[in-house]
Amino acid sequence: MRNKVVLNPKDIYFKNKDNSFILLHGDCLDILNSKFPEKSVDMIFADPPYFLSNGGISCHAGKMVSVDKGEWDKSKGVEEDHRFHLDWLGACQKVLTDNGTIWVSGTNHVIYSVGYAMHELGFKVLNDIVWYKRNAPPNLSCRYFTHSTETILWAAKNKKSKHHFDYQLMKKINQGKQMRNVWEIGAPGKDEKKYGKHPTQKPLALLERIILASTKKDDLVVDPFNGSGTTGVEAKILNRKYIGIELEKQYLDLTIKRFRGVSSV
Repeated sequence: MRNKVVLNPKDIYFKNKDNSFILLHGDCLDILNSKFPEKSVDMIFADPPYFLSNGGISCHAGKMVSVDKGEWDKSKGVEEDHRFHLDWLGACQKVLTDNGTIWVSGTNHVIYSVGYAMHELGFKVLNDIVWYKRNAPPNLSCRYFTHSTETILWAAKNKKSKHHFDYQLMKKINQGKQMRNVWEIGAPGKDEKKYGKHPTQKPLALLERIILASTKKDDLVVDPFNGSGTTGVEAKILNRKYIGIELEKQYLDLTIKRFRGVSSV
């Protein structure tokens, strides 16, 4: 049975009328450890920092741009970065229900550390999803293959978990065939960025598939790195409850605009 999350009003940055969509401002590690009871969350989607802000360059809209996203994305070294993953994943594991699951997205810069941390903590890794971005930007240095995928790890709380998976719906979406672990989904279009942008924004279509596959109506979905709120917006569309945690107020304000764009509540 899921324990109920009861938050002090002073800790809430934003909520809708029926408390089904809540945003919290602060560090996810502090908030998960102090505000969430054990076994209170059905599913977590996390897109943690990739630690790519090192002065490098990338391509956006055909132009050379810096990959520096902010202090939150700067590496502190291999050991400290891995400790960071152990800490936030441990906090997530504590708040997941016995049969709850977590999805974590990342590039090769972080995903191996995330996967190893999952094994250290006793998660049960269910799948590694290869997300293929057909409209990925070109590689400007011409010294590597063009990066066009991210890996998403899907894991249950522990080896005893009996996780939810809507196999029949995924098969239906895939035209009557078993869905494989390679998903071709484009990056967010202009319409998804009309209220503002986040440097690592995920497409609604990606979160739609994840939420439909692993949750039921009225389940509680949490995103500890809320960003622009894609997880929350899609959770609202699909009639799931949502709590998002974010350090940057500008992205919480962007999330509120996006939420209001799909809701009258």
